[in-house]
This record gives sequence, structure tokens and C-alpha cells, in this order.
Amino acid sequence: MRDRRVILLWTVFALVAAVSIGLVLRRPDHLSDLYIYRGALADLLAGRPLYEYEAANGGPFTYPPFAALVLWPVAVLSAPVLEVTWLLLTVAAVIAVAVPVGRVLATAPPGASTGRFSGPLVVAATATVLMLSAPVQSNLRFGQVSIFIVLAALMDGMRIVPSRWRGVLVGVAAAVKLTPLLFVAYFLAARRYRDAARATAAFLACAAVAAVVLPGESWTYWAGTVAQTSRIGDLASLGNQSVHGMLMRIGLPPATLPFVWAALVAAICRVALWRARQLTVDGRPGHAAVLVGCATVAASPVSWTHHQIWPVLAGMLLIGSTGVARRVAGAALLLTMVVSLGVAFGPVSTRPGVQFLLENARTIGACVLCLAGFGGVAVAASRVRRHGTAGRAWLRVGVAATATLAFFAVQPLPAGADPTFKAYSLAEVANPRYFFVCRGAAECAAYGGPEPVTFGTAVEPTKVRVNGVVSGQVDRLEYYSAPGGAPRVIPLLAAYPGSRTFSFRAATMAHGRLVAYAADGRPLATYDDELAAAFARR
Repeated sequence: MRDRRVILLWTVFALVAAVSIGLVLRRPDHLSDLYIYRGALADLLAGRPLYEYEAANGGPFTYPPFAALVLWPVAVLSAPVLEVTWLLLTVAAVIAVAVPVGRVLATAPPGASTGRFSGPLVVAATATVLMLSAPVQSNLRFGQVSIFIVLAALMDGMRIVPSRWRGVLVGVAAAVKLTPLLFVAYFLAARRYRDAARATAAFLACAAVAAVVLPGESWTYWAGTVAQTSRIGDLASLGNQSVHGMLMRIGLPPATLPFVWAALVAAICRVALWRARQLTVDGRPGHAAVLVGCATVAASPVSWTHHQIWPVLAGMLLIGSTGVARRVAGAALLLTMVVSLGVAFGPVSTRPGVQFLLENARTIGACVLCLAGFGGVAVAASRVRRHGTAGRAWLRVGVAATATLAFFAVQPLPAGADPTFKAYSLAEVANPRYFFVCRGAAECAAYGGPEPVTFGTAVEPTKVRVNGVVSGQVDRLEYYSAPGGAPRVIPLLAAYPGSRTFSFRAATMAHGRLVAYAADGRPLATYDDELAAAFARR
């Protein structure tokens, strides 16, 4: 019976993987990040600067120079061979990650929800859930290296690598992408001093090799490019589920943001490392490694969806533990990693605070996990040891959930706040990128119609632009970024005789609303579906 269930689960995994690969290859923009690597390396081989490369979608090469050496085959393989090879390697990496995590779940203590299942069955289930998660799907879609970085750090963190080589994989992974450097701090906190030394030595050795082979690129990166996080994209967009991204969406002033972010990250990482050390002492290195990985997601200035594999693993470990609250927390965390709650519940969420909670659920979940450490004050777990305690545990979970929703419901948070918002002025009318629907008095007069507002949209990789013309009856134009949020006044510009035009941009318009008002304050027209449709085309 168990063998049949294992075969069935691996069959489901294979089907999900095959369908996912098929859907990826059908997309016109499939494997866009992989082709950024390919284009940047092609430029490098042709003698052009690595960090001046810009793909057709505006994407630059953002990794350290050693990553260019590791990714060198990407530039020489033919496109069909590259695509198939990369996608199959990604699927293989998912399995490689699922094996050790599944074994941890299968050896859970008595009373844990997975302890009664066989190891092969739990491994197959872990791989299937991983494959269905948004982060793995994002890795497949964009052709990202994140799954391989997670695998390397996990192997070292869980002590799977032979003792004399432990730490080397973390050092190499950090030379490709800097976030695994937090594992060096974890090794020190857990008194794994030799592992920390090997990781540091491997990182420095990789950087030195890159400096010898690519001296100009190494100087460019370490002397300045490494700190230019804005090159990566719009950090305020909802895809960036890091503490930094969440603070930007709150609308924190730019002068204050670095200090608040640094203080929060320092506190989160300190607690996470302390709890990871406790887990290591308790003989749970798998939980410790995943906890440190979640801290990298919370702490990094940029944590796109494909970076967020660690919280998926954490959700499964919580579900497989003891205690009702832990399992509920794990299920909630796993749900946020499969479904975009902000989009799913946006139409029925009218409170700004609740919408903020939904849109930042992945960030908040990772932070809570870092502070709770798979069970503690933030998760308020209760082990089911005797008859009758399960009911009280469910009651505590319900009270905590209700209190959380009530807290966010009364918050005056600017849901969907967008610090990248900009309304353009009369001095910028000459720019065809901002004002594109009409040029000149006759053209703008012909473009306008009987509607109070006539507008067009231009969809770009990191933002949506809106440009249009208003009729004479419109006295004021306002844009709401989300339900309950404060409006933004859009200037009406007399750029040409006989007509008034406007233009503005925003990173997200999923919940945007454009409202035209008459001189007496009466709303003349509201446009929201049109904006949401434009945002959906991104």
C-alpha cells in the first residue's frame, strides 16, 4: 500500500513538473532571467562591460563576478539545449532539496503529523508541494539560480556534506549570490567554527579567482555596483517580500528608511541566529538551517518570489511538528507561499490595514518564523499531550488569529502604498514616454471624447503609465492606490490650446482607482477595472 502511494505521489510530481515546463516554454517571455545571464555573458565574451549590459526587458546582470564564471556554459550552449537542460536541472534540484527535508519530517517525534508516514512517502509529498509552490514555479518561469543556492546552503547547514568539506558549499553559493553569507554567522553562533572558516575561505577564494580572471568587472562590482540595489527593479513592488520592500510600501520617508530597516533586520537576524543555535543544540540542524534561510529572505533588501523557497520548507516543517498552533501556523505560511493573498482577497478586503496584511503576508510570515523559531512566544504552540487540550489549543489559535485581523483592521496603513508613484508636470510634456496618447492641440482635441476622462496605458516591466485627456467638465482628478488609501491629486495640464492632459505612473494598479470630479465636488466618473486590466497585462 505504501509503495503504491509513493508511486502515485511521484507520478503527480512528474505530471506537475511536465505541465509546468510546458507552460513555461509556451510563454513568450519564458526564462527571461536565464537569457539575461546569457546576454550579459555574450557581451562579456565580446569585450563589453558585464555590468553595463541591459536586456530587452531592462534587466541587468546583478550577481558578483564569480557568478559569471559559474554560468559560463550558459553563453555557449544552443538555446534549445540550454532551455531543456536548465529546466531539468531545476526539477532535479527540487528533488534534491526535498530528500533531506522529507527525511527530517519522516523522523519527527511521536505525536507529529508526519511521524506515522514512511520516509519515501514524505519525501515524495515534500517534492510535490515544493513543485506546486509559487517560489519553485517562479524559478522555472524565469530560469533562476535561487533553487541551486538554497540546495547548496541546505546541504552545508544540515551537515549532509562530509565533515572536512562542510562550509565550502555556503562559501561558493555566497560568491554567486551574497545572501548565504548569513550562514557564516550561523556557523559561528552554533560554534561550528571550522565550518565558518571553510565558508569564509571558499568565498574569498572564489572572489579572488574572479578578480584574476575578470579584474575590471570585479573592481566595478565591489567598488559600487554591489550597493546599487535599485538596478534590480522596483523594490516597492509587491513581488519584493522583504522587510525593506514592506517598509517602502508603508511609505516610510527615504531619509528614515535605512535606519529603521537596519534596526529591524539586526533584531530579526539576532533572534533567528539565537534560536537556530538552540535548534542545533537540540539536534535539529534541518530546522536550524531552514530558519537561517528564512532570515536571509526577511533581511535581504530584495526578496523576489523565486527567493522565497525557505518559507515553503519552514511551512512544511511546522505542519509536521507537534501542537495545533504550530500546524495551523505552518498551513497558513504554506498557503501564503502558494496563493497571492493580496490578489485573491483584494476584491473583498476594503480595510487598508487588512489589505496591507494580505499583500505583505509572506514578509510577515518569514519575520514571525524568525522570531518564533518553530515554536515560541510568537507562535504560542501547545503540545497535545492529553485528552482535552486540543480544544483549548484551537481556542488559542482562534483568539490569536482574530486579534491579528482586528489589529490590522484598525491600522491607518496606506494599503498598496507606492513610493514610486509620480504625476508628471508641464515641463515633462515633451517626453513621448510620459505623454504618448496625443501630440499637439488638434490631435489631443480629437483624442478626447464625450467621456469625462479618455486615457491610454503603457505597460513596462516595473510600472504602468497612464496618460490621457479630460473634458471641460472635469475640475479635479484623483488617483487612489488602494481602497481606503489617501488620494493622489493628478495635475491637469493645459499643454495645448483647447485641451487638458495628464500623465502619471505607479508600480501597481491592481487596486487602483481613478476618479474625476466636477467643480462642485461631485464625482463624474470612476475608472478601476481599466487600470486593473492594464496591470494584469504586465
